[in-house]
Amino acid sequence: MVEDNNTENDSTKVYANKVYANKVAMDIEVPDTAHQISSDSWLQVAFVLTTGVNSAYVLGYSGSIMVPLGWVGGVVGLLFATAVSLYANSLIAKLHEHGGVRHIRYRDLAGYIYGKRAYSLTWAMQYVNLFMINTGYIILAGSALKAFYVLFRNNDQMKLPYFIAIAGIACGMFAICIPHLSALGIWLGVSTILTIIYSVIAIVLSIRDGIRSPARDYSMPGESTSKVFTIIGSAASLVFAFNTGMVPEIQATIRQPVVKNMMKALYFQFSVGLVPFFLVVFTGYWAYGSSTGTYLLNNVTGPVWVKGIANIAAFLQAVIALHIFASPMYEYLDTKFGIKGSSLKIKNLIFRIGVRGGYLAFNTLVAALLPFLGDFMSLTGAISTFPLTFILANHMYLMAKGDRLASSQKLSHWFHIVFFSIVSLAATVAAIRLIVVDSRTYHLFADV
Repeated sequence: MVEDNNTENDSTKVYANKVYANKVAMDIEVPDTAHQISSDSWLQVAFVLTTGVNSAYVLGYSGSIMVPLGWVGGVVGLLFATAVSLYANSLIAKLHEHGGVRHIRYRDLAGYIYGKRAYSLTWAMQYVNLFMINTGYIILAGSALKAFYVLFRNNDQMKLPYFIAIAGIACGMFAICIPHLSALGIWLGVSTILTIIYSVIAIVLSIRDGIRSPARDYSMPGESTSKVFTIIGSAASLVFAFNTGMVPEIQATIRQPVVKNMMKALYFQFSVGLVPFFLVVFTGYWAYGSSTGTYLLNNVTGPVWVKGIANIAAFLQAVIALHIFASPMYEYLDTKFGIKGSSLKIKNLIFRIGVRGGYLAFNTLVAALLPFLGDFMSLTGAISTFPLTFILANHMYLMAKGDRLASSQKLSHWFHIVFFSIVSLAATVAAIRLIVVDSRTYHLFADV
Protein backbone atom coordinates (compact mmCIF):
# COMPACT_ATOMS: atom_id res chain seq x y z
CA MET A 1 0.00 0.00 0.00
CA VAL A 2 1.29 3.43 -0.91
CA GLU A 3 1.23 6.11 1.77
CA ASP A 4 0.50 9.68 0.81
CA ASN A 5 1.11 12.36 3.41
CA ASN A 6 0.47 15.19 0.93
CA THR A 7 3.96 16.46 1.62
CA GLU A 8 5.14 19.57 -0.15
CA ASN A 9 7.11 19.17 -3.32
CA ASP A 10 10.47 20.97 -3.35
CA SER A 11 9.95 22.50 -6.76
CA THR A 12 6.22 23.26 -6.69
CA LYS A 13 4.03 24.18 -3.71
CA VAL A 14 0.38 25.05 -3.48
CA TYR A 15 -0.75 27.72 -1.04
CA ALA A 16 -4.27 29.15 -0.97
CA ASN A 17 -4.99 27.94 -4.48
CA LYS A 18 -1.91 29.64 -5.95
CA VAL A 19 1.01 27.80 -7.47
CA TYR A 20 4.51 28.79 -6.39
CA ALA A 21 7.31 27.36 -8.51
CA ASN A 22 10.67 27.38 -6.72
CA LYS A 23 8.99 29.61 -4.10
CA VAL A 24 8.51 32.40 -6.66
CA ALA A 25 4.89 33.39 -7.12
CA MET A 26 3.33 32.59 -10.45
CA ASP A 27 -0.14 34.03 -10.84
CA ILE A 28 -1.72 30.72 -11.81
CA GLU A 29 -4.76 29.69 -9.78
CA VAL A 30 -5.22 26.01 -8.95
CA PRO A 31 -8.62 24.49 -8.10
CA ASP A 32 -8.90 22.62 -4.83
CA THR A 33 -8.22 18.89 -5.09
CA ALA A 34 -7.64 16.04 -2.65
CA HIS A 35 -5.06 14.48 -4.97
CA GLN A 36 -1.44 15.40 -5.64
CA ILE A 37 -0.61 17.77 -8.48
CA SER A 38 2.71 18.87 -10.01
CA SER A 39 4.59 15.97 -8.42
CA ASP A 40 5.53 13.73 -11.37
CA SER A 41 8.29 13.93 -13.96
CA TRP A 42 7.37 14.12 -17.64
CA LEU A 43 8.74 10.59 -18.09
CA GLN A 44 6.42 9.16 -15.44
CA VAL A 45 3.48 10.88 -17.12
CA ALA A 46 4.69 9.53 -20.48
CA PHE A 47 4.51 6.01 -19.06
CA VAL A 48 0.99 6.70 -17.78
CA LEU A 49 -0.02 7.64 -21.34
CA THR A 50 1.87 4.70 -22.83
CA THR A 51 0.28 2.29 -20.35
CA GLY A 52 -3.12 3.38 -21.62
CA VAL A 53 -2.34 3.04 -25.33
CA ASN A 54 -0.47 -0.28 -24.94
CA SER A 55 -2.92 -1.80 -22.48
CA ALA A 56 -4.20 -5.31 -23.00
CA TYR A 57 -6.81 -3.77 -25.31
CA VAL A 58 -4.08 -3.84 -27.97
CA LEU A 59 -4.57 -7.61 -28.20
CA GLY A 60 -7.96 -6.98 -29.77
CA TYR A 61 -7.13 -4.35 -32.37
CA SER A 62 -5.95 -6.82 -35.03
CA GLY A 63 -9.48 -8.18 -35.08
CA SER A 64 -11.52 -5.05 -34.35
CA ILE A 65 -9.59 -2.61 -36.58
CA MET A 66 -7.58 -4.48 -39.19
CA VAL A 67 -10.13 -7.16 -40.09
CA PRO A 68 -12.96 -4.71 -40.94
CA LEU A 69 -10.63 -2.25 -42.70
CA GLY A 70 -8.10 -4.55 -44.42
CA TRP A 71 -4.46 -3.73 -45.02
CA VAL A 72 -4.88 -0.42 -46.82
CA GLY A 73 -7.72 0.93 -44.71
CA GLY A 74 -6.23 -0.37 -41.46
CA VAL A 75 -2.74 1.02 -41.98
CA VAL A 76 -3.93 4.37 -43.35
CA GLY A 77 -6.58 4.63 -40.65
CA LEU A 78 -4.15 3.93 -37.81
CA LEU A 79 -1.57 6.39 -39.14
CA PHE A 80 -4.24 9.05 -39.64
CA ALA A 81 -5.66 8.42 -36.15
CA THR A 82 -2.14 8.70 -34.71
CA ALA A 83 -1.52 12.08 -36.33
CA VAL A 84 -4.88 13.67 -35.52
CA SER A 85 -4.84 12.28 -31.95
CA LEU A 86 -1.43 13.79 -31.24
CA TYR A 87 -2.63 17.07 -32.71
CA ALA A 88 -5.88 17.14 -30.71
CA ASN A 89 -4.20 16.14 -27.44
CA SER A 90 -1.56 18.83 -27.93
CA LEU A 91 -4.31 21.44 -28.29
CA ILE A 92 -5.77 20.45 -24.93
CA ALA A 93 -2.32 20.36 -23.33
CA LYS A 94 -1.57 23.92 -24.50
CA LEU A 95 -4.77 25.20 -22.84
CA HIS A 96 -3.86 23.80 -19.41
CA GLU A 97 -3.04 27.24 -17.97
CA HIS A 98 -5.40 29.26 -20.14
CA GLY A 99 -6.65 32.49 -18.56
CA GLY A 100 -4.29 32.31 -15.59
CA VAL A 101 -6.06 29.24 -14.20
CA ARG A 102 -4.68 25.73 -14.09
CA HIS A 103 -7.41 23.52 -15.51
CA ILE A 104 -6.76 20.17 -13.84
CA ARG A 105 -10.00 18.61 -15.09
CA TYR A 106 -11.43 18.41 -18.60
CA ARG A 107 -14.78 19.75 -17.39
CA ASP A 108 -13.05 22.71 -15.69
CA LEU A 109 -11.53 23.78 -19.00
CA ALA A 110 -14.83 23.43 -20.86
CA GLY A 111 -16.68 25.30 -18.11
CA TYR A 112 -14.14 28.13 -18.12
CA ILE A 113 -14.46 28.61 -21.87
CA TYR A 114 -18.19 27.96 -22.39
CA GLY A 115 -19.96 28.20 -19.04
CA LYS A 116 -21.83 26.04 -16.53
CA ARG A 117 -23.89 23.99 -19.01
CA ALA A 118 -20.80 22.97 -20.94
CA TYR A 119 -19.15 22.00 -17.63
CA SER A 120 -22.00 19.61 -16.83
CA LEU A 121 -22.27 18.22 -20.37
CA THR A 122 -18.53 17.61 -20.63
CA TRP A 123 -18.47 15.88 -17.24
CA ALA A 124 -21.38 13.66 -18.29
CA MET A 125 -19.70 12.67 -21.58
CA GLN A 126 -16.39 12.03 -19.87
CA TYR A 127 -18.00 10.01 -17.09
CA VAL A 128 -19.84 7.78 -19.56
CA ASN A 129 -16.69 7.38 -21.64
CA LEU A 130 -14.48 6.44 -18.69
CA PHE A 131 -17.14 4.22 -17.12
CA MET A 132 -17.39 2.19 -20.33
CA ILE A 133 -13.61 2.00 -20.62
CA ASN A 134 -13.35 0.76 -17.03
CA THR A 135 -16.09 -1.79 -17.62
CA GLY A 136 -14.27 -2.91 -20.74
CA TYR A 137 -11.06 -3.40 -18.75
CA ILE A 138 -12.88 -5.68 -16.31
CA ILE A 139 -14.28 -7.71 -19.23
CA LEU A 140 -10.81 -7.84 -20.74
CA ALA A 141 -9.22 -8.97 -17.47
CA GLY A 142 -11.93 -11.61 -17.03
CA SER A 143 -11.44 -12.83 -20.60
CA ALA A 144 -7.69 -13.16 -20.02
CA LEU A 145 -8.35 -15.21 -16.89
CA LYS A 146 -10.79 -17.42 -18.75
CA ALA A 147 -8.27 -17.93 -21.58
CA PHE A 148 -5.70 -18.97 -18.96
CA TYR A 149 -8.19 -21.40 -17.38
CA VAL A 150 -9.13 -22.98 -20.72
CA LEU A 151 -5.48 -23.74 -21.41
CA PHE A 152 -5.46 -26.21 -18.54
CA ARG A 153 -9.11 -27.22 -18.13
CA ASN A 154 -11.31 -27.48 -21.18
CA ASN A 155 -14.70 -27.68 -19.48
CA ASP A 156 -17.74 -25.51 -18.91
CA GLN A 157 -17.63 -25.40 -15.10
CA MET A 158 -16.27 -21.84 -15.02
CA LYS A 159 -18.15 -19.31 -17.15
CA LEU A 160 -16.90 -15.89 -18.22
CA PRO A 161 -19.08 -14.02 -15.67
CA TYR A 162 -17.24 -15.85 -12.86
CA PHE A 163 -13.88 -14.69 -14.16
CA ILE A 164 -15.25 -11.17 -14.57
CA ALA A 165 -16.24 -11.23 -10.89
CA ILE A 166 -12.71 -12.31 -9.91
CA ALA A 167 -11.26 -9.53 -12.07
CA GLY A 168 -13.58 -6.98 -10.45
CA ILE A 169 -12.40 -8.01 -6.98
CA ALA A 170 -8.75 -7.66 -8.05
CA CYS A 171 -9.41 -4.19 -9.50
CA GLY A 172 -11.19 -3.15 -6.31
CA MET A 173 -8.30 -4.26 -4.11
CA PHE A 174 -5.83 -2.36 -6.27
CA ALA A 175 -7.99 0.79 -6.20
CA ILE A 176 -8.11 0.68 -2.40
CA CYS A 177 -4.34 0.36 -2.11
CA ILE A 178 -3.40 3.14 -4.59
CA PRO A 179 -4.81 6.49 -3.37
CA HIS A 180 -4.28 8.57 -6.53
CA LEU A 181 -2.75 8.65 -10.00
CA SER A 182 0.68 9.91 -8.92
CA ALA A 183 0.93 7.06 -6.41
CA LEU A 184 1.15 4.48 -9.21
CA GLY A 185 4.91 5.07 -9.21
CA ILE A 186 6.63 1.70 -9.44
CA TRP A 187 3.43 0.09 -10.74
CA LEU A 188 3.99 1.89 -14.05
CA GLY A 189 7.26 0.00 -14.31
CA VAL A 190 5.44 -3.24 -13.52
CA SER A 191 2.84 -2.38 -16.16
CA THR A 192 5.58 -1.78 -18.72
CA ILE A 193 7.16 -5.17 -17.98
CA LEU A 194 3.77 -6.89 -18.25
CA THR A 195 3.11 -5.10 -21.55
CA ILE A 196 6.45 -6.26 -22.93
CA ILE A 197 5.71 -9.84 -21.84
CA TYR A 198 2.35 -10.28 -23.58
CA SER A 199 3.38 -8.14 -26.57
CA VAL A 200 6.57 -10.11 -27.24
CA ILE A 201 4.78 -13.43 -26.81
CA ALA A 202 1.93 -12.37 -29.10
CA ILE A 203 4.36 -11.05 -31.74
CA VAL A 204 6.72 -14.05 -31.68
CA LEU A 205 3.95 -16.67 -31.74
CA SER A 206 2.08 -14.77 -34.47
CA ILE A 207 5.19 -14.62 -36.65
CA ARG A 208 5.82 -18.31 -35.97
CA ASP A 209 2.27 -19.22 -37.00
CA GLY A 210 2.35 -16.87 -39.99
CA ILE A 211 5.51 -18.47 -41.41
CA ARG A 212 4.03 -21.97 -41.06
CA SER A 213 0.55 -21.12 -42.33
CA PRO A 214 -0.58 -21.21 -45.96
CA ALA A 215 -1.70 -18.04 -47.72
CA ARG A 216 -4.20 -16.10 -45.63
CA ASP A 217 -7.44 -14.43 -46.69
CA TYR A 218 -7.25 -10.69 -46.09
CA SER A 219 -10.57 -9.79 -47.66
CA MET A 220 -12.94 -7.71 -45.56
CA PRO A 221 -15.79 -9.95 -44.31
CA GLY A 222 -19.50 -9.25 -44.72
CA GLU A 223 -21.89 -8.24 -47.46
CA SER A 224 -21.74 -4.81 -49.07
CA THR A 225 -24.27 -3.09 -46.76
CA SER A 226 -23.04 -4.61 -43.51
CA LYS A 227 -19.44 -4.06 -44.60
CA VAL A 228 -20.05 -0.32 -44.92
CA PHE A 229 -21.54 -0.08 -41.43
CA THR A 230 -18.73 -2.21 -39.98
CA ILE A 231 -16.09 0.01 -41.57
CA ILE A 232 -17.75 3.15 -40.19
CA GLY A 233 -18.11 1.57 -36.75
CA SER A 234 -14.44 0.63 -36.66
CA ALA A 235 -13.63 4.35 -36.79
CA ALA A 236 -14.67 4.50 -33.14
CA SER A 237 -12.07 1.84 -32.35
CA LEU A 238 -9.42 3.93 -34.13
CA VAL A 239 -10.24 6.88 -31.86
CA PHE A 240 -10.40 4.76 -28.74
CA ALA A 241 -7.00 3.20 -29.40
CA PHE A 242 -5.00 6.42 -28.97
CA ASN A 243 -6.99 8.66 -26.67
CA THR A 244 -7.53 8.75 -22.92
CA GLY A 245 -10.25 11.42 -22.84
CA MET A 246 -8.55 12.77 -19.70
CA VAL A 247 -5.51 14.76 -20.84
CA PRO A 248 -6.04 17.61 -18.29
CA GLU A 249 -6.36 15.14 -15.41
CA ILE A 250 -3.10 13.44 -16.38
CA GLN A 251 -1.39 16.77 -17.05
CA ALA A 252 -2.36 17.94 -13.55
CA THR A 253 0.18 15.51 -12.07
CA ILE A 254 3.14 16.79 -14.08
CA ARG A 255 5.79 19.19 -12.75
CA GLN A 256 6.30 22.73 -13.98
CA PRO A 257 6.58 23.83 -16.73
CA VAL A 258 3.41 21.85 -17.28
CA VAL A 259 2.83 22.56 -20.98
CA LYS A 260 6.41 21.91 -22.05
CA ASN A 261 6.65 18.73 -20.00
CA MET A 262 3.28 17.46 -21.18
CA MET A 263 4.31 17.92 -24.79
CA LYS A 264 7.41 15.82 -24.09
CA ALA A 265 5.17 13.11 -22.63
CA LEU A 266 2.83 13.21 -25.64
CA TYR A 267 5.71 13.01 -28.10
CA PHE A 268 7.03 9.97 -26.20
CA GLN A 269 3.60 8.33 -26.26
CA PHE A 270 3.12 8.86 -29.98
CA SER A 271 6.63 7.74 -30.99
CA VAL A 272 8.47 5.21 -28.80
CA GLY A 273 5.26 4.31 -26.99
CA LEU A 274 3.53 3.17 -30.19
CA VAL A 275 6.22 0.70 -31.30
CA PRO A 276 4.78 -2.32 -29.42
CA PHE A 277 1.25 -1.24 -30.39
CA PHE A 278 1.91 -1.34 -34.13
CA LEU A 279 3.99 -4.52 -33.94
CA VAL A 280 1.23 -6.43 -32.16
CA VAL A 281 -1.57 -5.13 -34.40
CA PHE A 282 0.18 -5.67 -37.73
CA THR A 283 1.85 -9.03 -37.00
CA GLY A 284 -1.41 -10.41 -35.62
CA TYR A 285 -3.35 -9.49 -38.73
CA TRP A 286 -0.52 -10.64 -41.03
CA ALA A 287 -0.48 -14.06 -39.36
CA TYR A 288 -4.21 -14.82 -39.29
CA GLY A 289 -5.85 -12.49 -41.81
CA SER A 290 -9.62 -12.11 -41.71
CA SER A 291 -9.87 -14.99 -39.20
CA THR A 292 -8.14 -12.90 -36.52
CA GLY A 293 -10.28 -12.85 -33.38
CA THR A 294 -11.01 -10.04 -30.95
CA TYR A 295 -8.45 -11.46 -28.48
CA LEU A 296 -5.21 -12.28 -30.29
CA LEU A 297 -3.95 -14.76 -27.68
CA ASN A 298 -6.84 -17.05 -28.60
CA ASN A 299 -5.44 -17.26 -32.16
CA VAL A 300 -1.80 -17.98 -31.42
CA THR A 301 -0.45 -21.52 -31.05
CA GLY A 302 2.56 -22.51 -28.99
CA PRO A 303 3.62 -23.94 -25.62
CA VAL A 304 0.80 -23.85 -23.09
CA TRP A 305 2.99 -22.34 -20.39
CA VAL A 306 4.04 -19.48 -22.67
CA LYS A 307 0.43 -18.63 -23.55
CA GLY A 308 -0.42 -18.93 -19.87
CA ILE A 309 2.19 -16.33 -18.93
CA ALA A 310 0.90 -13.98 -21.64
CA ASN A 311 -2.68 -14.26 -20.39
CA ILE A 312 -1.74 -13.66 -16.76
CA ALA A 313 0.37 -10.65 -17.82
CA ALA A 314 -2.62 -9.27 -19.76
CA PHE A 315 -4.87 -9.78 -16.73
CA LEU A 316 -2.52 -7.98 -14.33
CA GLN A 317 -1.85 -5.13 -16.75
CA ALA A 318 -5.57 -4.56 -17.22
CA VAL A 319 -5.96 -4.19 -13.44
CA ILE A 320 -3.26 -1.48 -13.36
CA ALA A 321 -4.49 0.32 -16.49
CA LEU A 322 -8.06 0.50 -15.20
CA HIS A 323 -6.83 2.58 -12.25
CA ILE A 324 -5.65 5.29 -14.65
CA PHE A 325 -9.05 5.66 -16.30
CA ALA A 326 -10.92 5.47 -13.00
CA SER A 327 -8.79 8.18 -11.36
CA PRO A 328 -10.99 11.16 -12.45
CA MET A 329 -13.93 9.60 -10.62
CA TYR A 330 -11.76 8.85 -7.58
CA GLU A 331 -10.47 12.44 -7.57
CA TYR A 332 -13.99 13.82 -7.77
CA LEU A 333 -15.24 11.67 -4.87
CA ASP A 334 -12.16 12.23 -2.67
CA THR A 335 -12.32 16.01 -3.20
CA LYS A 336 -16.09 16.20 -2.67
CA PHE A 337 -15.93 14.34 0.64
CA GLY A 338 -12.63 15.87 1.86
CA ILE A 339 -10.54 12.70 1.83
CA LYS A 340 -7.07 14.16 2.42
CA GLY A 341 -3.97 13.32 4.41
CA SER A 342 -2.38 9.91 4.88
CA SER A 343 -3.84 7.13 2.78
CA LEU A 344 -3.46 4.84 5.80
CA LYS A 345 -5.87 6.80 8.01
CA ILE A 346 -8.76 4.60 9.05
CA LYS A 347 -11.30 7.12 7.74
CA ASN A 348 -9.62 7.26 4.32
CA LEU A 349 -9.30 3.48 4.11
CA ILE A 350 -12.95 2.92 5.00
CA PHE A 351 -14.00 5.54 2.45
CA ARG A 352 -12.00 3.94 -0.35
CA ILE A 353 -13.24 0.47 0.53
CA GLY A 354 -16.86 1.58 0.54
CA VAL A 355 -16.96 4.13 -2.27
CA ARG A 356 -14.37 2.83 -4.72
CA GLY A 357 -15.38 -0.73 -3.94
CA GLY A 358 -19.02 0.13 -4.64
CA TYR A 359 -18.17 1.95 -7.87
CA LEU A 360 -16.15 -1.00 -9.19
CA ALA A 361 -18.78 -3.47 -8.00
CA PHE A 362 -21.27 -1.70 -10.26
CA ASN A 363 -18.71 -1.76 -13.10
CA THR A 364 -18.28 -5.49 -12.55
CA LEU A 365 -22.02 -6.14 -12.56
CA VAL A 366 -22.40 -4.32 -15.89
CA ALA A 367 -19.38 -6.21 -17.26
CA ALA A 368 -20.84 -9.59 -16.30
CA LEU A 369 -24.31 -8.60 -17.51
CA LEU A 370 -23.07 -7.35 -20.92
CA PRO A 371 -19.81 -9.18 -21.72
CA PHE A 372 -20.29 -8.28 -25.39
CA LEU A 373 -19.64 -4.66 -24.42
CA GLY A 374 -17.60 -4.00 -27.56
CA ASP A 375 -20.79 -3.01 -29.37
CA PHE A 376 -21.69 -0.50 -26.67
CA MET A 377 -18.13 0.81 -26.57
CA SER A 378 -18.40 1.60 -30.28
CA LEU A 379 -21.47 3.65 -29.45
CA THR A 380 -19.69 5.31 -26.53
CA GLY A 381 -16.73 6.16 -28.75
CA ALA A 382 -19.07 7.70 -31.29
CA ILE A 383 -21.09 9.86 -28.90
CA SER A 384 -18.40 10.80 -26.36
CA THR A 385 -14.82 10.02 -27.44
CA PHE A 386 -15.16 11.78 -30.80
CA PRO A 387 -16.70 14.94 -29.29
CA LEU A 388 -14.29 15.07 -26.34
CA THR A 389 -11.11 14.32 -28.24
CA PHE A 390 -11.56 16.03 -31.58
CA ILE A 391 -14.64 18.25 -31.82
CA LEU A 392 -14.37 19.89 -28.40
CA ALA A 393 -10.58 20.12 -28.46
CA ASN A 394 -10.54 22.03 -31.75
CA HIS A 395 -13.45 24.29 -30.84
CA MET A 396 -12.07 25.15 -27.39
CA TYR A 397 -8.71 26.04 -28.90
CA LEU A 398 -10.49 28.16 -31.50
CA MET A 399 -12.45 29.96 -28.78
CA ALA A 400 -9.41 30.49 -26.57
CA LYS A 401 -6.90 31.51 -29.24
CA GLY A 402 -9.18 32.78 -32.02
CA ASP A 403 -7.92 36.36 -32.05
CA ARG A 404 -4.32 35.19 -32.39
CA LEU A 405 -4.89 32.61 -35.12
CA ALA A 406 -4.38 33.20 -38.84
CA SER A 407 -7.32 32.68 -41.18
CA SER A 408 -5.81 29.44 -42.48
CA GLN A 409 -5.51 28.11 -38.90
CA LYS A 410 -9.12 29.00 -38.13
CA LEU A 411 -10.23 27.28 -41.31
CA SER A 412 -8.24 24.18 -40.36
CA HIS A 413 -9.89 23.99 -36.93
CA TRP A 414 -13.36 24.42 -38.42
CA PHE A 415 -12.61 21.68 -40.95
CA HIS A 416 -11.71 19.31 -38.10
CA ILE A 417 -14.87 20.27 -36.20
CA VAL A 418 -17.19 19.67 -39.16
CA PHE A 419 -15.40 16.53 -40.39
CA PHE A 420 -15.37 14.77 -37.02
CA SER A 421 -18.97 15.82 -36.32
CA ILE A 422 -20.01 14.00 -39.49
CA VAL A 423 -17.87 10.97 -38.61
CA SER A 424 -19.27 10.92 -35.07
CA LEU A 425 -22.84 10.95 -36.39
CA ALA A 426 -22.11 8.18 -38.91
CA ALA A 427 -20.34 6.07 -36.28
CA THR A 428 -23.31 6.50 -33.92
CA VAL A 429 -25.72 5.14 -36.54
CA ALA A 430 -23.36 2.24 -37.32
CA ALA A 431 -22.93 1.37 -33.63
CA ILE A 432 -26.69 1.38 -32.98
CA ARG A 433 -27.21 -0.92 -35.96
CA LEU A 434 -24.50 -3.27 -34.68
CA ILE A 435 -26.15 -3.44 -31.24
CA VAL A 436 -29.53 -4.26 -32.81
CA VAL A 437 -28.04 -7.00 -35.01
CA ASP A 438 -25.95 -8.58 -32.25
CA SER A 439 -28.77 -8.44 -29.70
CA ARG A 440 -30.38 -11.30 -31.63
CA THR A 441 -27.34 -13.46 -30.88
CA TYR A 442 -26.18 -12.53 -27.37
CA HIS A 443 -27.95 -12.80 -24.04
CA LEU A 444 -27.34 -11.39 -20.57
CA PHE A 445 -24.49 -12.99 -18.60
CA ALA A 446 -23.34 -14.68 -21.81
CA ASP A 447 -20.29 -16.94 -21.81
CA VAL A 448 -18.62 -15.44 -24.88
